[in-house]
Amino acid sequence: MGGPNLEVFKFGLYLFVPVVALLHFGDPAWYHNHVLPYKSHLFPPPDRTYSKIPTDQTAIREELARIKADKLARRMQRDKELQTQSEVVAPSSKGWFKWW
Repeated sequence: MGGPNLEVFKFGLYLFVPVVALLHFGDPAWYHNHVLPYKSHLFPPPDRTYSKIPTDQTAIREELARIKADKLARRMQRDKELQTQSEVVAPSSKGWFKWW
């Protein structure tokens, strides 16, 4: 096998790698330069998060009704836009091809 010198080397390496990683990645300057710039990419801004989660049944029903109303309004707006686009495109096509 390797002998005692190899075991001392492995022991030193096993202690050295985590300590160096802790010193490198635990540095506040490294955190400010490499982590904080990507925070906005990973997490939504606080104004887009909803921190007041309803706990009682009436609040949950009101929140569901609000979500459904918003969803219905977006669907109506999308249908309205699609209808205006379809009226503009080609009102007199008879089939797959215009000549058919």
